[in-house]
Amino acid sequence: MTNVGIVGSGAAGLTAAVSLARMGFDVTVIGPGVKESNSYLAQAGIALPILDGDSVRAHVLDTIRAGSYLNDEEIVWSVISKASEAYGFLRSIGLEFEAIHTEGGHSFSRVFTIRSETGKHLMKVLSLAAREEGVHFVRGFSEELAVKEGKAYGVFVEGELLKFDATVIATGGFSGLFKYTAGSPSNLGLLIGDAVLKGAPARDLEFVQFHPTGYVGKKGVFLVSEAVRGAGAKLVTERGDRFVNELSTRDIVARAIYEKIKAGERVFLDATGIEDFKSRFPQIYAFLRKEGIDPVRDPIPISPIAHYTMGGTAVDGWYRTRVRNLYVVGEAMSNGFHGANRLASNSLLECVVSGLEVSRTILREKPRLDEKPDVPYSFDSPGDVESIREILWEHAGIVRNARTLREGLKRLSSVEADPRLKLLARGVLECALAREESRGAHYREDFPLMRKTFLRPSFFDGRCHL
Repeated sequence: MTNVGIVGSGAAGLTAAVSLARMGFDVTVIGPGVKESNSYLAQAGIALPILDGDSVRAHVLDTIRAGSYLNDEEIVWSVISKASEAYGFLRSIGLEFEAIHTEGGHSFSRVFTIRSETGKHLMKVLSLAAREEGVHFVRGFSEELAVKEGKAYGVFVEGELLKFDATVIATGGFSGLFKYTAGSPSNLGLLIGDAVLKGAPARDLEFVQFHPTGYVGKKGVFLVSEAVRGAGAKLVTERGDRFVNELSTRDIVARAIYEKIKAGERVFLDATGIEDFKSRFPQIYAFLRKEGIDPVRDPIPISPIAHYTMGGTAVDGWYRTRVRNLYVVGEAMSNGFHGANRLASNSLLECVVSGLEVSRTILREKPRLDEKPDVPYSFDSPGDVESIREILWEHAGIVRNARTLREGLKRLSSVEADPRLKLLARGVLECALAREESRGAHYREDFPLMRKTFLRPSFFDGRCHL
């Protein structure tokens, strides 16, 4: 029986685990736990073009428009055309949606949600389904990929090699490499950098989405879901002036807020006109009340925060990397689905679709490793991660230019940190420097327009190829 190891216990990893187990594979999931995944924190929902009046084509066009036309059109059609299958899978494990919302960039109300805390409910049913299918769980930190001569043999978990015929990375993105993020701080992209070192290039690292409405408070960083704006909340200055269309794509809204803050103005999300805020957004309401804010009466002070990384390990349409027997799903990979900017609530759709699709890929290929590998183990410690976070936040943030990017590269060279994290951070800075245009989530104030010559993805294998 083919033995499959899945590194990561979020939506993509658990979807793959359930699907593979149903196909008869021996599946092991390695991760810190379901509640520590970014998927658990997902508030809004999953975009599904399955209602009367909507269409796959309309959703495809919205996705490509949001991605500033850098998307791989074939991949976009492939993923969104499987939305009905994704919905059927979610219903098969017992997930029931409660409402349908509109979010920025969508031309139709197609975001299926559960009390604007969809991730919490999704992860609960996925975890239960995985256990019912006999999936094994190993709680631990995967420090390093076991790769030798272009072939993956598994992962090292706290110094011990766990050998697998097929290894699936589902660890999420690398937004944790930025100072302020609403995601898990453990999402550093360690295995993405490791994969680059071991022969699997990364793609589109310069595209990092900053969520417009983050809240940085005494008890940490929190996300105020896009669904709140979809329900009618307005973005205003301290004088009460609106300054942007709240339902524009995230790059436009985040940059508009950034410019106001840079000019010395405070920005607020005014949700006081939303009826039943507490029942509609219980998770957000509870957090804000702990911070001393009553969103029913008080405008919410907000600022953009790092949220989602469009870049990741480069994969093909079947979620294969250049390393044999190594696959990547969810936010950890990049295949051109999101282009230069992710459309809201396409992430959970991608997680489910990639999890289902990679299981079919492994079923077709049936990888087997009979030999016992002698693979060296080199992990020491993450090192000075905080310095990397400061550098990327200050030099590869919402607005970039050649001078600050070069300064970031210079500062990064003297940081004492895991070489794989430094490599990943360098990829972000170098590819942002090489892309001399503004497109989607990547904004260069010294090149403020899109340029046709850059209508292509970037790849990073230690050098940025654009």
